[in-house]
Amino acid sequence: MDRNAYPPQEPFNENMAKYHDVLIERAKGLQPVEVNYGDDPYQSLGIFPAANPDGRVLLYFHGGGWTNGYKEWMYFMAPALNALGITFVSGGYRLAPTHVFPTGFQDCARAVEWLRQNVDQWGGDPDKLFVSGHSAGGHYAALLAVTDEALPGVPCSSALRGVAPVSGTYYFGEDSGLAVRPRFLGPAELGAEQEASPIRHVRAGLPPFLVTWAEDEFPHLKRQAHEMIQALQDAQVDVSTLELPGCNHFTASFAAGDVGGLWPSTLDGWSAAVIENSMQ
Repeated sequence: MDRNAYPPQEPFNENMAKYHDVLIERAKGLQPVEVNYGDDPYQSLGIFPAANPDGRVLLYFHGGGWTNGYKEWMYFMAPALNALGITFVSGGYRLAPTHVFPTGFQDCARAVEWLRQNVDQWGGDPDKLFVSGHSAGGHYAALLAVTDEALPGVPCSSALRGVAPVSGTYYFGEDSGLAVRPRFLGPAELGAEQEASPIRHVRAGLPPFLVTWAEDEFPHLKRQAHEMIQALQDAQVDVSTLELPGCNHFTASFAAGDVGGLWPSTLDGWSAAVIENSMQ
């Protein structure tokens, strides 16, 4: 990929640089249909149509602490999802600190709306649209599922058949366990923590969840995952769970793209059951 095609983002630390290199190497040779849903280069999608699509669509958002990342990071996942008949879409969004909440989240909602209007030309059914993501992308996916409208006329939760966050963050604030306040929240006086916390918006009637975390996950994210699950259950929202054995926060994202692996197989069965149940 050409990083110069994008506006500059925060410099990678050593771990992020290694993570970037692994993901790009895994995606080598994969060529999506690239489209833009906005004017900024980060407002773009990489679409991988399945050879034998069954209508299911998975829109996946990358991680990177809301300050780093590219849609190209997740391209390596396409073969595993395409083999299951799923149209796979990797989504980009604008990053902090240049863009603070709710800009990146609103970009994700725009991506959902664009797919609803256009994905049928690649064998996708807009009524079978699922959203997922890793880390910061998992946070945005979960927030989409609990939000009615990110922008006027741009529906979120009602547009989704289900949501499957991986190693996501579900709330912010002093009790979140985060070492530092994420910069994407903007200045503290804006008080964005409440609005940006998916767990604060859980209620009955949300789309089904598949909540995934790594066995060796960051402790605060594992705790948050269990608290989110409990909140969903208390609201009588359909929620399934998955712990990825032998994975840490970063390798959980690799596992999500393993052909025939645990996460794609679980997602396959879960999403098929969600669709079947919705037709009853």
